[in-house]
Amino acid sequence: MRILSPRPAPTDWPRPPSCLTASQLRLPSDGARVAVAGLVILRQRPGTAKGVIFLTLEDETGTVNIIVWRKLYERFRRAVIAGRMLRVTGRIQNEGDVIHVIAEVIEDISPLLDQLLAPAPEPDPPEALSPEAQTG
Repeated sequence: MRILSPRPAPTDWPRPPSCLTASQLRLPSDGARVAVAGLVILRQRPGTAKGVIFLTLEDETGTVNIIVWRKLYERFRRAVIAGRMLRVTGRIQNEGDVIHVIAEVIEDISPLLDQLLAPAPEPDPPEALSPEAQTG
């Protein structure tokens, strides 16, 4: 019988360096350059959007809307199409209640998903007390 370990705490999740979570996107000012990462839960390429692609990423705190302009899509096509987990660096666009990240660099970080499924490390056994340290 295999005992499943509890779901990792949000701080235990693999986080690429220097990424904001979805819940932190209100902190930077409009136009600030940020990096976000998450699972790709939606890809849209509406026919009326003139080649613009809309991505939605999800992390442990919520969702992030990403806008990918046509020229950038051509450069990062493989990551946009096939990536299951992406790291996106870009500029914040804050319009009232809606926040977007205008993509500048897109990285496929799907291999980090394996870390989510890895078994939790075994806790270190307690150190045995040496006879000198024992009292009474």
